Amino acid sequence: MRIGTYNPSWGGIEEKEIVDVMRSGKILIPQIEVLPTAVVANPDKPPELEIRFDMPTAVDFTDMKAPLPHNWQLRFIHNQLFKHFQNPSRFCPGAFHSTIVRKAEFRSEKHREAYFAKCAAVLQRWAIDGPKALNNGPWDADGEPLKNPTEHNSGIYLFTDRTKVTHFFAPNFLPPYDTEDKRQIILSFLAEEWDEKTLSWKKAPEKSFSTKIMEALDCGNPIEKLMAS
Repeated sequence: MRIGTYNPSWGGIEEKEIVDVMRSGKILIPQIEVLPTAVVANPDKPPELEIRFDMPTAVDFTDMKAPLPHNWQLRFIHNQLFKHFQNPSRFCPGAFHSTIVRKAEFRSEKHREAYFAKCAAVLQRWAIDGPKALNNGPWDADGEPLKNPTEHNSGIYLFTDRTKVTHFFAPNFLPPYDTEDKRQIILSFLAEEWDEKTLSWKKAPEKSFSTKIMEALDCGNPIEKLMAS
């Protein structure tokens, strides 16, 4: 999520408020392990090349023991942040992707096809290995090892810009994620999607939802509702 600006008078939010919220535990941060699902060219001309991290399968909202889809952590965090921080300048351009090349052009259509075929092969090999943590070690915002690392260190970083990382927020919502209490919390936030065109929430595509999750969606804070039940 992009904050937009730290100046509240311009529609932003102060850095201190963001840090205080992230450190308070109000935002649940799972151990983030992701699996790239595609490499695509966006509609720009010339296009940007993007690695997609979509949820490849729908969420089962009725079977509490059903496996969660790959990359569920990204939408889980995205939806929490969007529900908590509602300052006018916050936005998320094309959620769940990472741009790797801007203004990409190919020498020919054959070169283009060969490039994406190789990308597909790499993604297939990655899928065999399974989801990976965002980092390869317990690194702090300054790139130095964390002073008190734990088993789970794939969390959230706050950037001032693309080159300056200022804060690291470690996971506070730890595995396993197959207990009923944790699964109810997770599904309550996966039950909706942010529509970038209408700038509004819409129901996630799934045939059925449990009664408990639907009740949680009707209150202001799904976590408090589910923990109280």
